[in-house]
Amino acid sequence: MEPVWIISGLGILILFLLVAGASFRPIKWIGQGFIKIIIGALLLFVLNTVGNQFGIHLPINIATVAVSGILGVPGICSLVAIQMYVI
Repeated sequence: MEPVWIISGLGILILFLLVAGASFRPIKWIGQGFIKIIIGALLLFVLNTVGNQFGIHLPINIATVAVSGILGVPGICSLVAIQMYVI
């Protein structure tokens, strides 16, 4: 399956969840979690693109995406600090 179809299908699903809304709380939580994971992955992608000039590279895997999606910018800053000083 081509990536264009997958990305467009996910985009339609996100738009459907945003427009229709989820009346059930578990479905709403799953939708919000899914959106946060996508935003976290996009933030990591942007960081890797811009940070490449400064020698910063974070792997995009489920753990880093979850941290950056749930915690946002402070999570990304903590991941960069861990990568620079600990590892």
